[in-house]
Amino acid sequence: MALNLRQKQTECIIRMLNLNQTVINPIGGGVGTANEEVYKILIYDRFCQDILSPLIHVKDLRKHGVTLYFLVDKDRKPVHDVPAVYFVQPTQVNIQRIVSDTSRALYDSFHLNFSSSIPRPLLEDLASGAVNSDSIQRISKVHDQYLEFVTLEDNLFSLANKNCYVQLNDPSAGDKEIEEIIEKIVSGLFCVLATLVVVPIIRCPRGGPSEMVASLLDQRLRDHLLAKNNLFTEGGNFTSSFQRPILCIFDRNFELSVAIQHEFRYKPLVHDVLGLRLNRLNVKGEKGGMKSFELDHSDPFWMANGSLEFPEVAVEIETQLNKYKKDVEEVNRRTGGNAGAEFDGTDLIGNTKHLMNAVNSLPELTERKQVIDKHTNIATALLGEIKERSLDSYAKMESETMIRGGIDRNELLSLLRGKGSKMDKLRFAIMYLISTESLSPSEVEMVEVALRESEVDTSAFQYVKKIKSLNISLASANSASRSNIVDWAEKLYGQSISAVTAGVKNLLSSDHQLALTRTVDALMEGKPNPEIDSYLVLDPRAPKSTSGSSSSHLKGPFKEAIVFMIGGGNYVEHGSLQDLAHSQQPAKHVIYGTTEILTGGEFIEQLAVLGKKMGLGSSDIAPPIK
Repeated sequence: MALNLRQKQTECIIRMLNLNQTVINPIGGGVGTANEEVYKILIYDRFCQDILSPLIHVKDLRKHGVTLYFLVDKDRKPVHDVPAVYFVQPTQVNIQRIVSDTSRALYDSFHLNFSSSIPRPLLEDLASGAVNSDSIQRISKVHDQYLEFVTLEDNLFSLANKNCYVQLNDPSAGDKEIEEIIEKIVSGLFCVLATLVVVPIIRCPRGGPSEMVASLLDQRLRDHLLAKNNLFTEGGNFTSSFQRPILCIFDRNFELSVAIQHEFRYKPLVHDVLGLRLNRLNVKGEKGGMKSFELDHSDPFWMANGSLEFPEVAVEIETQLNKYKKDVEEVNRRTGGNAGAEFDGTDLIGNTKHLMNAVNSLPELTERKQVIDKHTNIATALLGEIKERSLDSYAKMESETMIRGGIDRNELLSLLRGKGSKMDKLRFAIMYLISTESLSPSEVEMVEVALRESEVDTSAFQYVKKIKSLNISLASANSASRSNIVDWAEKLYGQSISAVTAGVKNLLSSDHQLALTRTVDALMEGKPNPEIDSYLVLDPRAPKSTSGSSSSHLKGPFKEAIVFMIGGGNYVEHGSLQDLAHSQQPAKHVIYGTTEILTGGEFIEQLAVLGKKMGLGSSDIAPPIK
């Protein structure tokens, strides 16, 4: 069975809501309920609220006996004779709050669940606090849940680590700060693997954050597997030992352009333009008020059409609407609901049957209409933004620039001086800078002038320009001077200088496939390939001495992959990887994860922060990026 992260994490959460008892699943593998109904209260922190939000709805909480739910940092009144389920991160603040709640006897019993493994010092603080307040008997159980990640789809997750790209590339960051970030990422990835109950083969490019994460994760898994009753032997999931997945770890600098470009496919467009967050979206309604929509696995239109170009989606909405109208007319015709039809009294049984069928089809028709109305609203909002900001032109020109490796000067300037927000223009300018292999200083100056005319803060542009010029120096230098440049660059730019703009090679190949997708395809195939032959190979189950060697089982082919992007991911990469998985015969399965899911604008803001830290950019421009 294919790895389904959403299902696995939901099962873990449901078990937790049922006081960590085994849950009986109904036939068909749906959401189960515990043997005995116990009414309880759920307490969570903001991070764990984000974990729960895409997976569990209020009706699901009721189903599992949760009658009230509160944030841990809010003042709460005592509720006697009721157990409380806590789901929080293991932090000093949360531990103090739990000790305070137990000492005040807010609830009958406390079932404490931490989103990741609670460190020993915090566990000791919890124990001593409970003993000192004479409330230790109220704490029923303490569980490490290993759920510190946000699952948005069956095969999409985020560690919700904010500003990771800035932290890893900050020139002023010391070793200690970098180690802390790497540790946090590894902890999140360990939680994902523990939830899936798999120990993968790890592959990554050498150097930079990807190797640091891979090496530490490998060590963490090795240490954990030494224990007899470890997380990967529970549940009898022995199938994983026969066909293990591959975990491919990359750093955002591997392919910078994807994080910046304007995209015209439905799912990335909705995320980038309308601000999809935790599968929820707020869109302005026709009458001016805000409408809130949920876009997840329960929406068949979203799942089926998310990878289509926007114009194709508009056509599909029209098609679905016509099909709906036709089905409604058919129901009306059969039941005599339309004006010209007569009720045939002689065929009472036949008419009753039609009426019953009509009644049974009503919920399904109503649901279809709601989905069509929802996507009509979303498409209308998108169309307004596309027209106002000329987003179709930006997407088309960026694509052409990457394919042709350049763009006509007049086209470039007309777009930079035309419609679009400041952020749109900045993104386009940076895409032009990355995509064009050789740019004269006068051409770069021309772009900067056009940006300044629109009062755009150019810090992000200056940062990418600096990195690009450094890469050109690296490429042209001989080996001796190259090492000097690298030493200097690492001091100046932090950890991951190695290929911030890996040139046109990592932009688009002839079939428009992302470099990430192309590389993952090669890693899953497992055949000799010069692009990936130098990649690190780590097997946490193998003896340390053999790991990194080219054993045949380490090379593939693999049916399943987990692809992880450090420094921010997006729906473009997720969609591209799903297209790859579904195009294979037989179909493969790819889970995509990242430190945080970013829109193009959010990523540019991180580049701007780095530019300012290095003293680059236009300090004379007063207005910040909107």
